[in-house]
Amino acid sequence: MRIVSLCPSNTELLAYLGRLDDVAAVDDSSDWPPEVKRLPKVGPDLRIDMDQVEALKPDLVVASLSVPGMERNVEELNRRGLPHLVLAPNSLDDIANDLLQLGEALGETKKAAELVRRYREFLAQYRERAASAEPSRLYWEWWPRPIFTPGGTNWLSELSELAGGRNIFSDVPHANVQTEWDDVLARNPSHILLVWVGVQTKNMNRKAVTTRPNAEQIEAVRTGNIYVLEEALYCRPSPRLLVGLKKLAPLLHPALFPPADDSDPLLCG
Repeated sequence: MRIVSLCPSNTELLAYLGRLDDVAAVDDSSDWPPEVKRLPKVGPDLRIDMDQVEALKPDLVVASLSVPGMERNVEELNRRGLPHLVLAPNSLDDIANDLLQLGEALGETKKAAELVRRYREFLAQYRERAASAEPSRLYWEWWPRPIFTPGGTNWLSELSELAGGRNIFSDVPHANVQTEWDDVLARNPSHILLVWVGVQTKNMNRKAVTTRPNAEQIEAVRTGNIYVLEEALYCRPSPRLLVGLKKLAPLLHPALFPPADDSDPLLCG
């Protein structure tokens, strides 16, 4: 098969299913596993070069609706009559179902089922540990100006609970929320987690928060609980979120969870 992936999370799903050898091209931001960096690129996920995609004569294009604006890619795939699969995950369960759906499309149903079994087993282990935690109040920042943060229907609200926390915007019934700094102040998070989409950790700084008006009123600022995290482990709807969970949970509750490491629970053993 000749497969084209139009966003990083889809590329990661293909990697978990062991089908990278069939991938003819990826979007510009796909960077895991490292070998995908050598593959031809078809542009940013919101500005895919569909002429290039069509020229590759793909057997399957794996598209996504995980970011607003991606629907234009799907419309163009439909217009050109290119064979495609559209994934639109918001929850951790959606990610499992995407693995199963993509596995079925690629003839990898057995492998997908085993990955999902291990995925759900790992989530259950953390859910059990988190049950005894006093929830930390978490503010996730996806973008600083204007401020965007995940809401209650996003996987990061679920991940927060599995790590013994609570997303302070989990009461907002949307996956993506635009808000104001004053609202963050009023909700008074105990931890601030910076995961600016598409921005590397080296290009983020805690001062982006601490220099904001009245920042010292927030518990997380007073206690120094402001963390710059790898956005690739939290902002992409793929099983790599489990690696992010392994890092987040001991950060919040070191006595309840195993020490953080970089190993992937779906690829170990």
